[in-house]
Amino acid sequence: MPHTKPGSVPSSAAPVSGAAPAEAQPRDERRIGRRALLTGGAVGAGLGAALGLGAALGIPALREASAPAAAEDDFGGETLPCHGAHQAGVVSTPTAHLRYLSYTLKPETDRDAIRRMFRILSGDVEGLTSGAAPLADPEPELAARPSRLTITVGVGPELVNRVDPAKRPAWLGPLPKFSRDRLDGAHDGGDLLLLLQADDPLPLAHATRMLERDLRAFADLAWSQQGFRQARGAEPSGTTMRNLMGQVDGTINPAPKDEDFADLVWVGAADSAAAGGGWLTGGSALVLRRIRMELDTWDQVDRPGREQTIGRTLDDGAPLTGGTEHTPVDFEAKSAIGLPVIPSYAHIRRAHSTDPSERIYRRAANYDEGGESGLLFACFQRDPRTQFIPIQQRLDELDLLNEWVTHTGSAVFAILPGFAPGESLGASLLA
Repeated sequence: MPHTKPGSVPSSAAPVSGAAPAEAQPRDERRIGRRALLTGGAVGAGLGAALGLGAALGIPALREASAPAAAEDDFGGETLPCHGAHQAGVVSTPTAHLRYLSYTLKPETDRDAIRRMFRILSGDVEGLTSGAAPLADPEPELAARPSRLTITVGVGPELVNRVDPAKRPAWLGPLPKFSRDRLDGAHDGGDLLLLLQADDPLPLAHATRMLERDLRAFADLAWSQQGFRQARGAEPSGTTMRNLMGQVDGTINPAPKDEDFADLVWVGAADSAAAGGGWLTGGSALVLRRIRMELDTWDQVDRPGREQTIGRTLDDGAPLTGGTEHTPVDFEAKSAIGLPVIPSYAHIRRAHSTDPSERIYRRAANYDEGGESGLLFACFQRDPRTQFIPIQQRLDELDLLNEWVTHTGSAVFAILPGFAPGESLGASLLA
């Protein structure tokens, strides 16, 4: 259920002459008290002053935030359900904009505080993704057109340790250092992750602000990373995205309709039972890597050199062995002089595995900020130790693309299982 934050004017605010009994108070005023109880704050004089000022100026009461005016054009008004066995935002159609927010828990945020934090987050996730907005949202109009907004929540090792160290999966922690990593410390790790995705940056920015208010009493922002893909409608539906090197990026990727998708991506009962009681069943493991592209030197490579580096043509992403983008690669094919058509150092050969379980579900996005361009490489899997790490080790050893990319950030999070109406995110972890 949506909640109301302390110190904010409720959406049905009106002048009052005295305190009403709890059973007679308007729904949103009762929720203000509930939010204050959860966060340990108090509404105090600020709310009374705001109510009085509104009355004095003759400002009409705000419209109920949960009932925004309908728009004639539904483009941008689409909503995606936030409830289910899995959280939204993992397998939903990728949106044009996304933002990762990583937080560090405050020293005093203990198990009980984490429980309150997840209850507050759950209510506001429900409101923001539905277009209704939290009841204490001072600008509910900014939430009325969510543009397929999803909010996905993950946890880091320290948060799990504060709940119960025995529940921490063995894979939940920093990745091993790869020889070519140049991590700058500015985009690594974290205790809590929020992944926001939408087709419009306005609801994305607004949701970020509302959620940061939720977390202010519990955690501090460690880092933020913003990415983008091509806008919806710019390419036919289902077109593989391109990265800023011009490559078709993510051709080989399992699809939710595949028979083995669940075994690759979702943590099963047996996996999570081994990780401390089955609390992560229906969740996933997220690996996020920030990869800077050295575009100045990449621009100096001719087209044949670029295609040999990747193992695919640049215009349509087809393998150098022929066909179309999704034609299987013939790794045994030889040139007229007997050399492999796909070189030993080509990116697609280094990423390839003959083990069908050694696959990941990737959700990459581009970034371009502060004079730096690159890729926010994200992938979901059951266990990074047996899926992502072997792939990255091969790339680290002998991938010619390493000449033009640098890994500068790395993080691993456990993506919480989904939740049902009336439930809270993280309930299984806190049980």
